[in-house]
Amino acid sequence: MDIAAVIDIGRLALWMTVLISAPLLIVALAVGLLVGIVQAATSINESTLSFIPKVAAMSLTLALVGGWQLATLVDYTKNMFQRIPLLFT
Repeated sequence: MDIAAVIDIGRLALWMTVLISAPLLIVALAVGLLVGIVQAATSINESTLSFIPKVAAMSLTLALVGGWQLATLVDYTKNMFQRIPLLFT
């Protein structure tokens, strides 16, 4: 196994991590920002107030994109298993 193959596998793994986590992280960031703006505008500084909307939004996002995430991970895993014989030749 040469260094280029290791770098390529690492690059694919990092890209897959970004691709799978991006929808949930973007939704959490957006909801957190909106709740923060509302809290600043109304002077309500309750830390638990932002938790419920984030959990609800992330649950909805996971329900919507969870199938795509799972299919993407299965394709990535199949690709990695297919590459195993090529790595040691």
